[in-house]
Amino acid sequence: MRYWLMKSEPDTYSIDDLKRDCVGHWDGVRNYQARNYMRDQMHIGDLILFYHSNAKPPGVVGIAKVCKEAYPDHTAQDPNSKYFDSKASDEDPRWMMVDIEYVTKFPRIVSLDEMRDLPSLAEMVLLKK
Repeated sequence: MRYWLMKSEPDTYSIDDLKRDCVGHWDGVRNYQARNYMRDQMHIGDLILFYHSNAKPPGVVGIAKVCKEAYPDHTAQDPNSKYFDSKASDEDPRWMMVDIEYVTKFPRIVSLDEMRDLPSLAEMVLLKK
């Protein structure tokens, strides 16, 4: 099992939205490295640190888990979506998404600075940046 950090702006899709929905599609990822991680390395049962970005304060607000492995992101082929990619097709979808399931919401936000101070997370790639 691996641990991943996924970020979302709370006014777009929050941990409370995921709690309400129980399962959510993690669509709209338009970064090749993130897509490759989702496609090649994320597996059912992997845990996700759910991070609220562009929030005051930003930080990890809960835990989710991968419940469906990578599959083509349908928003890439929807001309009405802000994630539309004219180069995506059924034969070459270009972009992938995973489904995630709500696990828990933290009683408080955990900042990246707090996470950097934890020796157990010293090797987390994201925290080395």
